[in-house]
Amino acid sequence: MTPTFLSGLNDQQLEAVTLPHQSALILAGAGSGKTRVLTTRMAWLIQTGQASPIGVLAVTFTNKAAKEMLTRLTAMLPINTRGMWVGTFHGLCNRMLRAHYREAGLPQLFQILDTQDQLALVKRLMKSMNLDEERYPPRQAQWFIAAQKEEGKRADKVEPYDDFSRRMVDFYAEYDRQCQREGVVDFAELLLRSYELLSRNDALREHYASRFRHILVDEFQDTNRLQYRWLQQLAGPESAIFAVGDDDQSIYGWRGASTANMQDLQRDFHIDRVIKLEQNYRSHGNILEAANTLIAHNRKRLGKELWTEDSKGEPLRVFEAASDFEEAGYVVEEVRSLRAAGERLADIAVLYRSNAQSRVIEHALFTAGMPYRVYGGLRFFERQEIKHALAYLRLVANQEDDGALLRVINFPTRGIGARSLEQLQGMAREGGMSLWAAACANTLSGKAAASIAAFVKLIETMRSATAGLPLPEAISHVVEHSGLAVHYRNEKEGADRLENLDELVNAAALYVEERATQIPAEGAPPEEMDELTAFLAHAALEAGEHQAEAGADALQLMTVHSAKGLEFHAVFITGLEEGLFPHENSMTEADGIEEERRLMYVALTRARRRLYLLLAQSRMLHGQTRYNVPSRFFRELPENLLQRVNHVRQAPVFAAQRGAGYGGSGAGYGAAAAAAGTRGASTAPAVQSREFPWRIGQAVTHAKFGAGVIVNAEGGGADARVQVNFRNSGLKWLALAYAKLEAA
Repeated sequence: MTPTFLSGLNDQQLEAVTLPHQSALILAGAGSGKTRVLTTRMAWLIQTGQASPIGVLAVTFTNKAAKEMLTRLTAMLPINTRGMWVGTFHGLCNRMLRAHYREAGLPQLFQILDTQDQLALVKRLMKSMNLDEERYPPRQAQWFIAAQKEEGKRADKVEPYDDFSRRMVDFYAEYDRQCQREGVVDFAELLLRSYELLSRNDALREHYASRFRHILVDEFQDTNRLQYRWLQQLAGPESAIFAVGDDDQSIYGWRGASTANMQDLQRDFHIDRVIKLEQNYRSHGNILEAANTLIAHNRKRLGKELWTEDSKGEPLRVFEAASDFEEAGYVVEEVRSLRAAGERLADIAVLYRSNAQSRVIEHALFTAGMPYRVYGGLRFFERQEIKHALAYLRLVANQEDDGALLRVINFPTRGIGARSLEQLQGMAREGGMSLWAAACANTLSGKAAASIAAFVKLIETMRSATAGLPLPEAISHVVEHSGLAVHYRNEKEGADRLENLDELVNAAALYVEERATQIPAEGAPPEEMDELTAFLAHAALEAGEHQAEAGADALQLMTVHSAKGLEFHAVFITGLEEGLFPHENSMTEADGIEEERRLMYVALTRARRRLYLLLAQSRMLHGQTRYNVPSRFFRELPENLLQRVNHVRQAPVFAAQRGAGYGGSGAGYGAAAAAAGTRGASTAPAVQSREFPWRIGQAVTHAKFGAGVIVNAEGGGADARVQVNFRNSGLKWLALAYAKLEAA
């Protein structure tokens, strides 16, 4: 009798679920029901007697996914899942080490260090070894250790290549010894220690290999090399690995994920045929066709074509804004229209490549009074680096602000510990004064006294240096001279935080502009208030409780990385410009553009019914107005699937990319930018003429410098010249009499 849980499976799903005992790679496209296939495979193995519940090992990447698998399994079979080995790599390794702590060389009650606990240990150890934190940043040491462990290397196996790496190798060895003395392990250690346990203990490895004859792996494309080697240790001669993944959705190369594991799995486990789940149950046909066409430009892929029995649906809407502010305004207006048509806000998502992009969008939503929620992250003014910068600014504006002082007096670290702070607070209480006054009086002794005095001098110097500066320049100065910029430059993943700090400068520039041109709203700061104090009040208001409560109907904001695994009725993909999406960092990395294209594929396939592609001709980046080249991804999408929805002018991107000038037959970009109030727009000629054949904003190419966009122009006749922002070479002035420019 056929189990009822097999009903409703399509042919490919059924084939995958009912495979005989053999290793298999299931290439599961977006929205193709991979979780259903995994859990149904587990149920089928147990129902048919091929495996007992405790004889199945299932690995996934999140606890949420593991719980969902168990919930679905119990809905199909009346079994007790308590003893089953279903969980994340780290969770299962922890379970194994708890059971075999003696063999693993660990105390029975070993503790696990989270990221912050590990960093604290690194700092403590560095201090005991007299290592200069300026020269050897603790976070960099932390990442070095994690990277070596994820490669399966202990310190004695790491080959140093210079003095810095030699010192890091020595520190890694001492770190390992300290962890062993304290009986603690970090996250990377869980996997490495478990792998080492299996690789050197034949009896234990054979025990688990004979127990787990069926090993199922979710999101296989996200496994790193050590995780794959761990799976190899667990898989004995009679074991079968059932791996489900999608190489087209491999977007975590920056944290070690390797799509090469898919090719290695086929070779190492003699998999002759890959089963492809290509029927999509999520998106309309036009969305899938666009995604298929885009991802086909990647050369390193196993290949598949998503299809649906659903209708083709609507075309993909493309809106090219004059600026990022117009882009955000369009999102607000279109979301209002969708809401009026009966769409729930919770079923609409706004995606962006960089966290810093959310600030302009959040501002537009806040102004419009539209509820929103930032998924998988914090709202702009709640982010750690922004709160640190604002605290420094609050101190510059008002030294009596105790809360601001406590936040930054030892961030970045400057040797002022908890004991010194307690003494400082005691002095303030006893003297009935602010912490700043106590710091200025500074009756402490030794290193702490010197550090506090240096901090006081830092704030006073910044206050003096920023007096009279325009607000954006003042904020930029504080970010740089406070040490925040240097601190985040030394962080492995500090690029996003630096972008957010740049966006804070942009926010200040926008605030100054709006304050100068708009009628003050009720409750706005009085005009006589200085700009910095007024801006801090504005930031506090925007950081207030405006995000929707949990469970409330709210627009969803998130990065594309955070959107993986989610789906929405309508999706807005913003910032589709070269250097932003694809990100500029990808252009110098191996496989960088292909991973960015996979990220775009993930973004496209989040949409069920309606998809918007947005770009801005100009965008505030790093405190300056930048003129942008449209993303190459537009050229890789079928033109017949795209509908231009610009209301005022024809979208220039299509004309620019298909032979005409940037601006097509519509109005020149300079005129459009001026009409939209774009800051920094040039007064140079904006309309093409015989005497001046170029327009500001026009996409051009140069034999030496490559592709770029004209951002400024001056002079006339033989003296005419243009300034071009080249994609790879930056800003350059070119004399038209000599420069050989061509329209892109």
